[in-house]
This record gives sequence, C-alpha cells and structure tokens, in this order.
Amino acid sequence: MADHDERFMRMALDEAQAAADAGEVPVGAVVVDSATGEVVATGANGPVGAHDPTAHAEIVAMRRAAQALGNYRLTGLTLYVTLEPCAMCAGAISHARIGRVVWGADDPKGGAVIHGPRVFDQPTCHWKPLTAGGVLATEAAETLRAFFRARRGTRTPSGR
Repeated sequence: MADHDERFMRMALDEAQAAADAGEVPVGAVVVDSATGEVVATGANGPVGAHDPTAHAEIVAMRRAAQALGNYRLTGLTLYVTLEPCAMCAGAISHARIGRVVWGADDPKGGAVIHGPRVFDQPTCHWKPLTAGGVLATEAAETLRAFFRARRGTRTPSGR
C-alpha cells in the first residue's frame, strides 16, 4: 500500500505544481479506484482562476470523478491530496462516500481531519472514510512553503 500511496501522492504533487504555476495555492488531488489502481480523475486548486471559493483541489477532483463515473457516490475510491482536507472538503468527501483519504502535509490551521473540527469524528458525520496522513509530507509542505516564500518576496513593504 505504501508504494501505491507514494506513487499517487507524487501525481497529486504534480497537480499542486500546476496550481502553483497558475498562481493558485499549490494543492493537488488524485482520485483512484482502490480495486484496480486506475486514476479516475485529478484536480488542482483553482479558486482564484475559477472565481469559485469551492474550487479546492479535492472538490475539483471529486467533481471530475463523479462526471467520469456518472455517479455522485464515489465508493471504492481513494482520494490523494497534498494537504489535509479543510472542513468543506471533508464534508464533501463524506457526502461522496469516498472510501479512503490520504494526504501529505498536515494543516494545523485549516485542516479538519486530525486538526480543528475533526469532521469524520463527529457523531453527525454519516460516512467516515479510512484516513492516512503524512505521505510525502516533507515534499508537500515544502511545495507550500516555497510558494508562499515566493509570494512574500514579490510584495512591497505595504503588502501589495
């Protein structure tokens, strides 16, 4: 499993780099059929370019997977994402009935799986996927750090 997790997380990191190249916060996601290992869909963070606050990488990838499969229920699939999902994405993951979620870097400020509201641990959460964090966490965190370092370097002292 660990080899598969790293392979698909590397694909998610490629999606994160595509997001960064587009000026978006570098988060990437890949949805994989857990039984066959086939990639069903990918997604890169895109709220700025899409003018859509819900266009997080996980949501983009799940929308594409649902379209590809013709079903909003995504059971039997694994979602790989480079950053611990936020509350919005965790809620969508639960509603889609994703079977397993694997993330790279933890997100102590905005994460909602092992940090913050711990969405999947709530008694009102109707679907609780298997979860695993920390896959290629160093690479995922460094992608985010490099992006924000570069952004800070281009701002004037007033922050604009």
